[in-house]
Amino acid sequence: MLHHSLATLLLRDKIVPEAALTSCSEYAWESKQAFTTIALERKLLNPQELAEYCYQRSNIPMLDLDAFNIDAIPTELINERLIRKNHAVPLYQRGNKLYVAVSDPTRIETLDEFQFRTRLETEAVLVEEHKLQKLIDKVLESESASLGLTEADEQSLRDMDTGERPDTNAGAVEADVKNDAPIVIYINKLLLDAIKRGASDLHFEPYEQEYRVRFRIDGILQEITRPAIGWATRIAARLKVMSQLDIAEKRVPQDGRIKLRISKHKSIDFRVSTLPTLYGEKIVMRILDASAAMLGIDSLGYEPEQQKRYEEALSKPQGMILVTGPTGSGKTVSLYTGLNILNTPERNISTAEDPVEINLMGINQVQISQKAGLTFAEALRSFLRQDPDVVMVGEIRDLETAEIAIKAAQTGHLVLSTLHTNSAAETLTRLMNMGVPAYNIAGSVTLIIAQRLARRLCNVCKEPEHIPEQELLKEGFTAEQIPELTLFKAVGCDMCTNGYKGRTGIYEVMPITPTLQDLIMKSASSLDIAKQAQREGIHSLRQSALRKAAAGVISLMEANRVTNA
Repeated sequence: MLHHSLATLLLRDKIVPEAALTSCSEYAWESKQAFTTIALERKLLNPQELAEYCYQRSNIPMLDLDAFNIDAIPTELINERLIRKNHAVPLYQRGNKLYVAVSDPTRIETLDEFQFRTRLETEAVLVEEHKLQKLIDKVLESESASLGLTEADEQSLRDMDTGERPDTNAGAVEADVKNDAPIVIYINKLLLDAIKRGASDLHFEPYEQEYRVRFRIDGILQEITRPAIGWATRIAARLKVMSQLDIAEKRVPQDGRIKLRISKHKSIDFRVSTLPTLYGEKIVMRILDASAAMLGIDSLGYEPEQQKRYEEALSKPQGMILVTGPTGSGKTVSLYTGLNILNTPERNISTAEDPVEINLMGINQVQISQKAGLTFAEALRSFLRQDPDVVMVGEIRDLETAEIAIKAAQTGHLVLSTLHTNSAAETLTRLMNMGVPAYNIAGSVTLIIAQRLARRLCNVCKEPEHIPEQELLKEGFTAEQIPELTLFKAVGCDMCTNGYKGRTGIYEVMPITPTLQDLIMKSASSLDIAKQAQREGIHSLRQSALRKAAAGVISLMEANRVTNA
């Protein structure tokens, strides 16, 4: 019995004997493998003959994958289950059309499922079966999606370059940890999985009766696995060896770094922090992916007017730009994006950071060390003796640092820094409360950006949400907006996490205008400053979040979560 339409065509055209086709078709059906794969394995046809026959019978455009650039593949549309089930790979996207590589033109349902999952119009591109299989393996290899590891997988994970320095004086305990193959493989697998899933942090947490591992994905912690409680000390020891920490010291917190080389051209840094808890050491790893900081400003989620204000402030030769928000709100990426815009051969750029999260070529980065006496203030003083054009201070924590930064902004330097405040207006009053004179603030600060990160709705599965008009008015929408308003809610599908995929920035971008300078000089409250900013057309964080919800980028629930409404 023939289970495959391509087999039927080959029989009808008398290309392959019936008995061989029937056997091949039934085996492919039972083993859930592609008919074309089995046909080539059994040498019913050679790859060129099969591809040429499919082309003649279908007239689908043919592509030589040897000449195809794999970097063109839209990685956000890679779904292992979909690719393996349909034996097809999305090659590239042009506008609203997705081109999908297939080796069997009779599998119409392949295009239907890709179209349903991606909401894009699909078109088949015919490729040779053996080249398609190689492409599938190559695309999914980097995904590292399955925990069922072959011997080759185990060897690869065991030998992964984690940047460990050889230590000829390592004790027996450390040597045992380095050679603990199951733990080495397990941790390397977790790190790869975290990178693949876009996590920002990994949390290793010991408790009295159990041990759990959580990833922070799109700002929300999710439990990933619960290894045996007996692995707790072995996992902690292995992570400390990888990050060059003292494995014998378990009574005080430690900080370190790991550089994980995942391919010849790409490596990922992890910032590691250990903390002694009641039942062992909790370890948190922050993923520092330099590619995230190389994003263009267009991809960060600024509204056009907000982006224009930021770029105008960056183009000025002097002044101070402050980025504010809680930990994990994307301040570092905003600052690094600005530095990348400014990073030209004509400029001398220096940064003082604690810690230096991402290395940037062409920028002089200084790691603050309180123990050695290298504080933010001390680093700033040194910068000003080295003829800088642009200075970035990781955080203004005290009056001394604030005064030196303001002095630099007033004497021909562009200064970028961060503070931990809830809104742009509160940043000004925070500086005043630190003891910075109002006239210095008014004369040096040029722009303040307050920001949050909100989870993006998945474009594949999001659905319209009906909310009563009275509720919308309470949320902050105007009566004029409501008739044309369509809000969406998270649903969840194979392409996302609980209806969300990725994050976008929510911003309040406030330039310091002459009117605001007058209010600062009068030591006005943050409430008065915020009201004046509103009169000047500055959107608050809440208003920016509602605009993102109205545009279908985030849900109203997410807008409420990030703006504390």
